[in-house]
Amino acid sequence: MSVSETIVREFFELEGFLVHQRRKFVAPNAREDEDIDFFVLNAQPAPRPEPLPFVLAAADLERVERAIVVVKGWHTETFSPGRLASAPEIFRFAEPASFRQATRFFGEGVTLTKILIVPALPQGAEARDQSIELLRAKGVDAVIPFHTLLAELVKRTEPNRNYQKSDLLQIIRVLKTYDLIREPQMELFKTRRRRAKPAKAPEAPPKPSK
Repeated sequence: MSVSETIVREFFELEGFLVHQRRKFVAPNAREDEDIDFFVLNAQPAPRPEPLPFVLAAADLERVERAIVVVKGWHTETFSPGRLASAPEIFRFAEPASFRQATRFFGEGVTLTKILIVPALPQGAEARDQSIELLRAKGVDAVIPFHTLLAELVKRTEPNRNYQKSDLLQIIRVLKTYDLIREPQMELFKTRRRRAKPAKAPEAPPKPSK
C-alpha cells in the first residue's frame, strides 16, 4: 500500500468507517487508474436532511453511509481545469464498468457516494468553480483534499497514547511529542513573542568643563 493510500485508510478508520481495499496487487497489463482503491462503510450513518457539500470536511463524513474512494496522491499538483481535462483516467472509476465493481460488493439498489481524494483544488474562485463543475459532470460526487485528511489525523493523534498498531499514527505521535507538529488551531491562539528591544548604547560621559 502506498503512503497516500495509508493516509486515506487511517483517516476513514479514524472516522469510524469499515474499510476494504479493492485490490492488493497491480496487474502488469492493467491500468491502475481504472480501479477503485477503497470501499468504505459507515455502520451508523447520521441522517442526511440536505445534500452533502462537494468539498467534504471531516464533520461531513458522518452523513456518508457507503462510498467508493479513489486516491490521487499527486502531491505537487493542483487539480485545475486544465489538469483535469488532460487526465481523463482520473474519472474512470465513475464509469459504469468500474462502478459495477462496487454494486457487486455492496449489493444492488444502494446509494453510493463516489469520493475522489485530491491533492488540492485551485485557490482562485473562478478556477475552483470550473474544476468542481468538471468533476461533477464526470460523475464525481465529492472530493476531500489531502490537507483535510492530514489535519484531522494530526488533531486526533494524542502524544500520550501508544499507536503501536499504526506506523503512521505512531510517527505523528512522536513528532507531536517532540513539539515538531502543532495543530493549526493551537497556532492561531499562540501569542507571538515580542522582539527584544535592542540594548541602548551607553551614554558618553559628559565632557569635563575647561
